[in-house]
Amino acid sequence: MKRHIISILIENEAGALSRVAGLFSARGYNIETLTVAPTEDASMSRMTVVTSGSDEIIEQITKQINKLIDVVKLVNLSESTHIERELMMVKCRAIADKREDINRLCDRFRGNILDETPTSFVIELTGEKSKLDDFLKGISEDHIIEVVRSGTTGILCGERGFNA
Repeated sequence: MKRHIISILIENEAGALSRVAGLFSARGYNIETLTVAPTEDASMSRMTVVTSGSDEIIEQITKQINKLIDVVKLVNLSESTHIERELMMVKCRAIADKREDINRLCDRFRGNILDETPTSFVIELTGEKSKLDDFLKGISEDHIIEVVRSGTTGILCGERGFNA
């Protein structure tokens, strides 16, 4: 089972997202992360789906997605050199001596403290999934209050663009 990052340029139409997600659920395939946002063209959105499967399964999924009328273009970023990032915000308890430990960890992972109270921090981090996972391992579970993650998004490297 190989991890795949599928980027889809889709028309901003009601139900377009649910039709793409429906293809996965109808076939019993799991979506690990899903991000959607408008592009520089307000009539289009870019959807990034992270899933796992054999090359044959992913090929079947991409063929089915390409048949949807709202889909303008699809690229499996995993097949090319790409950059992927995820955003995470962590709210954690930060009392007494633990505050300095969390500050050092935040600096080491290039995180930003967005909110600070006498007893807590809200920290923002961006990076690959593994980096964010490693940050969470650095904070003991009993200090974590809440974690919010955006899911993976990605872009091809070089001058090659994704737009239709």
